Amino acid sequence: MDLFEYMRENTKSTREPLAARMRPETIEEVVGQEHILGKDKLLYRAIKADKLSSVIFFGPPGTGKTTLAQVIAHSTHADFCQINATVAGKKDMEEAVNTARDNLGMYGRRTIMFVDEIHRFNKGQQDYLLPFVEDGTIVLVGATTENPYFEVNSALISRSTVFELKQLDKNDVKQLIYRALKDEKKGVAGYGVAMTEEAVEFLADCSNGDARTALNAVELAVLTTDRQTDGVIHIDTAVISECIQRRHMRYDKKGDNHYDTISAFIKSMRGSDPDAVAYYLARMLAAGESVTFIARRIMICAAEDVGLADTNALTVAVEAARAVEQIGMPEARIVLAEAAIYVAKAPKSNSAYNAINSAMEFVNNHPIYEIPAYLRVGSYSGARELGHGIGYKYPHDYENHYVEQQYLPDEIKEIHFFDEK
Repeated sequence: MDLFEYMRENTKSTREPLAARMRPETIEEVVGQEHILGKDKLLYRAIKADKLSSVIFFGPPGTGKTTLAQVIAHSTHADFCQINATVAGKKDMEEAVNTARDNLGMYGRRTIMFVDEIHRFNKGQQDYLLPFVEDGTIVLVGATTENPYFEVNSALISRSTVFELKQLDKNDVKQLIYRALKDEKKGVAGYGVAMTEEAVEFLADCSNGDARTALNAVELAVLTTDRQTDGVIHIDTAVISECIQRRHMRYDKKGDNHYDTISAFIKSMRGSDPDAVAYYLARMLAAGESVTFIARRIMICAAEDVGLADTNALTVAVEAARAVEQIGMPEARIVLAEAAIYVAKAPKSNSAYNAINSAMEFVNNHPIYEIPAYLRVGSYSGARELGHGIGYKYPHDYENHYVEQQYLPDEIKEIHFFDEK
């Protein structure tokens, strides 16, 4: 280590953001995630016993994925290396694997490789790691905000244990805020800070379970607020609200939040709950979701779930889709709300949905049966000679514009695809 490297390491702890400085070093310091870190849980036992096998952590930002990797680094007797998939190339991976192979071969020492943002690796990069995970050259610890079952190769998934980290609850975030306020070495206690309970409560609520967001706001408040005459930096709700600006919205238009929220929105319309419909619609709009995407989902729900019980629902949904394209936000929120709540309150029937699905399944699994001759086109030259159109009964020639007539092919004339129930 040269002088410059020494100076960087020596000053790193003071230059790092508060959220990085406050990361736990032992498993006992970790807040939340009791479902995987309780003392009777597999992950807790594996870390304590230093017997960790390959794992993948996934969950929203600020829930502790990198923190767990750091805890593992401080707890293990194995070598530990870290790669960030957003910047690492093949050369970085080869160097890490070669070092791990040498350590295992010469000293019998395992290497734990932490790959942050592992979903950023392409298929080839993920495949490169596979044989080294397989033969034990490396113990993989992957972290991702995306669902690994969609973003990580199934071969790596099958050789790893997947742990989902949950959003921290409000009390967890409050505990981390107070810890930062009281810690003189890594936190902000040395600055002489007094933060009101109301401000802590407000910040924990607005952070929506993201510890990093909360701690960043605390740090910003401390560094930008003048000391008062008593020599103390006083942080109240007004100060902290400026530092966080607006409630943290956790929403990725291509990730789980996108799909989970639209799923809840559709199921709320189907389940006839207008309050839930308004709530999930507001969440999507606040996060900047496409109004045309939302409108399309309302149209689908109107056809699939309301269907023939109220055919006007589809008309309302289609007109709403046209309207939002013309007027845009913020007024489009009113149109979407009107259409979504109409669909939610409408009577429900999926008879048309079931009918076409049943018919499609039947068509895909049976021969194509011949259409009865009298239903076939009889208007072109020579059609009559073939018997096409002969014998067809025109319904409007009969009382009430209806006449009994077979329309299905002979082989399936008794089958029913449509059920009005």
